[in-house]
Amino acid sequence: MNPSDFDISETSFNRGIERETLRVTNDGELALTPHPQALGAKLTHPCITTDFCESQLELITPVFQTIKDVLAELTRIHHYVHHTLENELLWPASMPCVLPHESDIPLADYGNSNVAIHKKTYRSGLGIRYGRSMQTISAVHYNFSPDDTVFAQLADHEQAADTKGFRSERYFGLMRNFREVSWLPVYLFGASPAVASSFVLPGKHGLSSFGDQTLIKTHATSLRNGNLGYQSETQNGLMDMCYNSIDNYITALATGINTPFEPYQRFNTNATKILQLNGSVIQSEAEFYTTIRAKCMPDPGENFLRALNRKGVDYVEIRLLDLNPFTPIGVDADTLRFMDLLLIHCLVKDSPSHHGERCRAVEQNLQHVVQAGRQSIKTASLRAPEGSASLASWSEQIIDLLAPWAEKLGGSYTTSLENQRSKIRQPALTPSAEMLARMQSGRKSFVELSTELAQQQHRNMPAPDETTLAQFRDFTEKSLDMLADRESIRERPFSEFLADLNAEYHDILSTLSVQSN
Repeated sequence: MNPSDFDISETSFNRGIERETLRVTNDGELALTPHPQALGAKLTHPCITTDFCESQLELITPVFQTIKDVLAELTRIHHYVHHTLENELLWPASMPCVLPHESDIPLADYGNSNVAIHKKTYRSGLGIRYGRSMQTISAVHYNFSPDDTVFAQLADHEQAADTKGFRSERYFGLMRNFREVSWLPVYLFGASPAVASSFVLPGKHGLSSFGDQTLIKTHATSLRNGNLGYQSETQNGLMDMCYNSIDNYITALATGINTPFEPYQRFNTNATKILQLNGSVIQSEAEFYTTIRAKCMPDPGENFLRALNRKGVDYVEIRLLDLNPFTPIGVDADTLRFMDLLLIHCLVKDSPSHHGERCRAVEQNLQHVVQAGRQSIKTASLRAPEGSASLASWSEQIIDLLAPWAEKLGGSYTTSLENQRSKIRQPALTPSAEMLARMQSGRKSFVELSTELAQQQHRNMPAPDETTLAQFRDFTEKSLDMLADRESIRERPFSEFLADLNAEYHDILSTLSVQSN
């Protein structure tokens, strides 16, 4: 479908943002204080929670129909959070600050209810599988969905019924197309070419020293998306996931959750404490590490995979964006405008199925750009569907395809797109290059530069206005009341609660197997 055939406007798409960030001391060390009381109960607060560890905030916006509105709300949340911090800062980078010993990184604690213990046990499992340090890496997740008018136009163009099956099929086409070019936003917005020396084990990283406290990869774009970050060889080797259909997707996840993995089963040795949700390839669908995920909104208490099978896809979650360390809220409008253009293009473009060799090519392209994206961009080859192509030439082709969509959406989109084209022609303009340039020009380590940025952003963050202050104080009070109400309910033992949850995953897999036969 061509842009000229499409009646499109910015309000035809829904957007939400999840921003992760570490609370740190003024010296750039992980804050080991509990989640601030003023931020409410992280289990029940609508906008402020934690991710892996007690010190890792996750700030979540509601859904909005414009980039302006979603960024304004994320900014309001930051105003309040900064206002509540006492002698602490928000870490601006994706790769972590100075961390304590692994065992001293505190798991996020959500309370005493079974749901809360489930969340902490899941994080315990992540810690023993991948290491607690790795789990402190932070990112921006962008949630995106076309509204009904977009799907109606697509269905009309294809002379198809606008059903949940049609919508899920289009979403999976979007995801296959996005994975095909996922290396491009990593090149454009990757901002993690450096790490603190203490983050990695000696001699097992392939990085170069930059002073005594920093390790870098000179032409890397996003080490967060590489083997130092959210990657799992176990998942890649044992889960057949190529995004070819919703049935394949759900079955692959259910299979991973139900397939015992002997190295993980060895962790189930403590007879008095449950250390992980199970000993399978993945504990739950949340452990699936990838650049984009299919999402839906389950009913209260409903299993996610069962809801996805029942409802189809509601939206996609983009998971490859590094925090922009030079922006106080971690992401800017230019980035989101480009992501909109890319996602719209991926939605309407034809999407052949991915199998074996193509899946491997997709991953190899991504990892090449992660590790060496700014090196020889005019000559280094990526594995395009039509044959090999240089990063520069393929990028320019994609920009050209997005240009009509940018014209359709208006001047700000055209400007944003041309800003990205400039990064292709001048790699020094990318955030990853800027990060290294600032370290080199200021003779600062990664931690020193990031701490300096955190201090500046904290100083310059305006205080919340009276409306924001009142609203978030109300959120805090209500979330604490909800937590108290939940914990006042007498519940069955957690072991029984967990056994039933794991049994439900087994039941889902059995049902899917029957349906496929």
